[in-house]
Amino acid sequence: MARATRDRRRYERAEVRRFTVRTRRRRLAWGIALGAIGLLVAAVLIGAYSPLMALRVVRVEGASRVPAAEVEAAFEPILGTPLALIDRSGVQKAMSGFPLIETYQTEAVPPDTLVVRIVERTPVGVIEADDGLVLVDAAGVVMDRPEARPDGQPVITVEGGVAGDGFRAVAGVVRSLPAEIRMQVTAASAETADDVTLQIGDARVVWGSAEDSGLKADVLDDLMRAAPPGSVSLYDVSAPMSPVTM
Repeated sequence: MARATRDRRRYERAEVRRFTVRTRRRRLAWGIALGAIGLLVAAVLIGAYSPLMALRVVRVEGASRVPAAEVEAAFEPILGTPLALIDRSGVQKAMSGFPLIETYQTEAVPPDTLVVRIVERTPVGVIEADDGLVLVDAAGVVMDRPEARPDGQPVITVEGGVAGDGFRAVAGVVRSLPAEIRMQVTAASAETADDVTLQIGDARVVWGSAEDSGLKADVLDDLMRAAPPGSVSLYDVSAPMSPVTM
């Protein structure tokens, strides 16, 4: 009887082990997986915040008017900061001193580089201010103070200054012009948003509103090819489907 009892207990223990071995193996696998994930996360965090991943190089792309070296120098206060800790406020502070930059994007390139891609403001013309000419972009931001009108930049005359509807209309029209036509525009004016006019050589261009400026630019290009500015005094593209030359 005693031997039978021992045999039965051994059998029961063997059966328990047999039925629980899969559960134990599953638990062991989960433990190993979670441990590996924990080690990986720890390694990433340690690597990301270590001096090996600190900012040492700033590379500027897209700079033309803005000196790239000056942009790079603006990031000196945050050199040595781990790339993972460089936040938007730090970048904005570095870029705040460059009004000629319209937009920018940054990309962290491990282990130690920050790429700054910039888009510079595009001038639309010069305005006569009390202290001389100012070169402005479509938002009215002053880009330069030239002594004379730069080639390819029209003198803009509008009611209400850069905050008025006339300026916004003129800026939209100038930006819509093909480069070869824009370089020939010497003046642009508007009293309202609906009466934009341009001056190309001795010819006056009646544009009207900035609506359909792309179509009007194409029509003006065709008119100028058929009748160059020296041969006519007026191009009227205010109604682009019925243009007029005189």
